[in-house]
Amino acid sequence: MTHEHHTVVGPDTPEPAASPELTGPGTPPAPSAPSRSGPAVSEGWTDLRALLRRHRRPLFVLAVVALLAQMAVAMVSTAVEQTPTIDEPVYVGTAAVYLHQHSLRYNPEHPPLGKLIIASGLTFGEARLDTGFTGNQTELGRHLLYESGNDPQRLLLRARLPVIVATLLFGLVVLAFARDLAGPVSGLCALALYAFSPDVIAHGSLATLDVPAAGFLLTAVWSLWRARQHRLLLHLALAGAALGAALATKMSTLAAVPVLLVLTVVSVRHACRRRHGRQHPPSEPPGGVRHAIRGAAREALRDSGREAARESIRKLALGAAAALGVALVAVAVVWAAYLVVDPRLRWTPPADLPAIRGLRGLVAGLLPFPEPYRDGMLIQFGFEYAHWSGFLFGRHYDGSLWYYLPAALLVKTPLGMLALWAAGSTAMLTIRRLRPAAPYVLLPAAVLLAAALHSSRDLGVRYAVFLPMLLAVAAAAVCASRRRWAHGAAAALTLCVAVSSLRTYPYYLPYSNEAFGGPAGTHRQLHDSNVDWGQDLGRLADRLQQRYRGERIWLVYKGSGVPAFYGIHASNPLKAPAHQVRGLLVVSDSSLAKADGRLARLIESSEPVDDVGHSITIFRRR
Repeated sequence: MTHEHHTVVGPDTPEPAASPELTGPGTPPAPSAPSRSGPAVSEGWTDLRALLRRHRRPLFVLAVVALLAQMAVAMVSTAVEQTPTIDEPVYVGTAAVYLHQHSLRYNPEHPPLGKLIIASGLTFGEARLDTGFTGNQTELGRHLLYESGNDPQRLLLRARLPVIVATLLFGLVVLAFARDLAGPVSGLCALALYAFSPDVIAHGSLATLDVPAAGFLLTAVWSLWRARQHRLLLHLALAGAALGAALATKMSTLAAVPVLLVLTVVSVRHACRRRHGRQHPPSEPPGGVRHAIRGAAREALRDSGREAARESIRKLALGAAAALGVALVAVAVVWAAYLVVDPRLRWTPPADLPAIRGLRGLVAGLLPFPEPYRDGMLIQFGFEYAHWSGFLFGRHYDGSLWYYLPAALLVKTPLGMLALWAAGSTAMLTIRRLRPAAPYVLLPAAVLLAAALHSSRDLGVRYAVFLPMLLAVAAAAVCASRRRWAHGAAAALTLCVAVSSLRTYPYYLPYSNEAFGGPAGTHRQLHDSNVDWGQDLGRLADRLQQRYRGERIWLVYKGSGVPAFYGIHASNPLKAPAHQVRGLLVVSDSSLAKADGRLARLIESSEPVDDVGHSITIFRRR
């Protein structure tokens, strides 16, 4: 530790006398100001550093509160303004059925826990539901929001608020994880990246399942890391509960289970080594004893290998037992999620349940989960065999592209965040004291991304929303570097992320970074939940009322909202002769991306005149 010493000249301190050798008729007088300003400036910086150290904890708490507050404002204001996205009515309708009818018959392709979180918001007010309704899950959501006497926007906001709260809590997990790895400054850096992530804000403000599933998985990984150092059994139990919560929210998290069980073994082995080291601290014997020990060591050398092998096997067995315990806790949480909905677990498989054979069908049949969970997996596998199409960099294609998600992430992630992800991952692999954390942070992210790359549905980066969470922790490793320029670079890049995020407010769903034209240009690169998920129907109604009152409207809308409910009285341009389509042609950008045939010809002969929320384009046809 270095100590700085400063000479302070004050009113009670006598000034040193001038040396006779330095004064005389031929010696110019030394300027008085510089001799006093240097110590004064140095003293000022010293006082400032002391002040910051003295108030370090309050300043840290203030920074955390400020970051989460801006995130909360962004999510709540976005949730208030946006109309239902495509998936939300299904989840909200299913949550209402859970509350009022305790039935598992709707939306079996997703486990119940995420919808139970949504249902917790519906308890704060009456959500009227027709008990005699018999339609499918898509019709259920529309019926609940628009045909049952409910206020759809108020009901939707109540459903979104619990997901917003969960998203903010997961921000604290990001903060704590990064702080455990590299200190409080790294924790704040990670939290800033999380709190300003446009994808996390966009999907954390919706009544959907992507952010809760990723957040529970992050919590499981953090608990396993904590188990290495503190309260092994407690943190293993928390890891199992969090992993079970992730599995009970979205089935795509199953890909991470083998990784987390291996990490459980690693954590237990490390904890055993630490405990053994505390019980038998190394000591240096006296010189005479050392000579005797050498002789005894030669004789014991043959047995030492066997003893080491037995100790290694013992630690491995303990780790395997702990992994089994974590798995059992996770399985119990999944069962509990289903039993909370229906304690009698009544279940009738749907008539159109796909028959999945091969390895996928075998895995689904062997999982120790309730029957509706296993049947839900079969439905998910059936989706993989369905026909899908995608849109990337202006090209509409059939099927899927293996590089779709990396390309979409390149478009949808702030440039500063991409740089910090790469730098932080490199730092985590190269800085010795952070290297043990690399498997905990980077391996689950890599495995989940690899699994997502094999999906047949190129529908959005929401399938990889775990990356802004896990890689925010990795990015904080930059702040652990001892190079001062690295700290400055991290601060500058984090500031760039914040500016880019704030500039897109409140249009987080169609965000793209500046290299791809910002939110206004996203629809030329991507489609679906990347840009237009039906969220701007209310904004469209306001725009038509303000600027185009009384004009004829032709609408091609892709979403779950009901245009007439918002006062949009429009006709379908695809069901009328082309020469009759005159006035305003309003097209959702997801439909615009895949336009072909008649719609493509209508668009080509129209003039774009307006844009709503960067997700709906208004054309004029004369």
